[in-house]
Amino acid sequence: MARGRLITFEGGEAGGKSTQIRLLSERLRSAGMVVRELREPGGTPLGEKIRHLLKHDPDGRGMAAETELLLMNASRAELVRQSIRPALAAGEMVLCDRFYDSTTAYQAGGRGLDGAAVRSVIDFAVGDTHPDLTLWLRVPREIALQRLAGRNALTPSLDDRFEAEKEAFFERVDEAYAALAAAEPQRVRIIDANGDPGTVAERVWHEVASQL
Repeated sequence: MARGRLITFEGGEAGGKSTQIRLLSERLRSAGMVVRELREPGGTPLGEKIRHLLKHDPDGRGMAAETELLLMNASRAELVRQSIRPALAAGEMVLCDRFYDSTTAYQAGGRGLDGAAVRSVIDFAVGDTHPDLTLWLRVPREIALQRLAGRNALTPSLDDRFEAEKEAFFERVDEAYAALAAAEPQRVRIIDANGDPGTVAERVWHEVASQL
């Protein structure tokens, strides 16, 4: 059986990742493919508990950047071994809402942790499991803020540590993503995510179809 493909979706908050994963999943399934949708942090029962601690639990407020890095990768190590590798071995298309590029962008770029140390932790967590294609859904920060406000007004949710970060943090995150895209242009493709979901979905499909 042919190995499956791992496609990861990256970007800042309210970039439309979950919507585009759903639309791509529907398109792939209509073409007869088996698709598994995952998210980070999370994606496994243990990972979802870590996700809550990282994003929403009051006890997680003010945690050290190093703690955040290790918890992110604890969740990732579990996801890789319990979900991603089995799915790829079964020939499935795996669509993951964030993967290790988020750690490079958020914990190295945003938090300012040493890049080499971050890379070492990531490598230990994922081993030889790497994305075949990464789609960076890039949206202007002002549009992201409008989306967040509209989303929270429609369906109020738990406080999110990352959404509450200051603008300087997200500027550093965006710069880190830009550096990743420049360093690995064949893997990391930039998607203009400013537009209606259908238009963005066509941009996503253009990149995905070229890999299939």
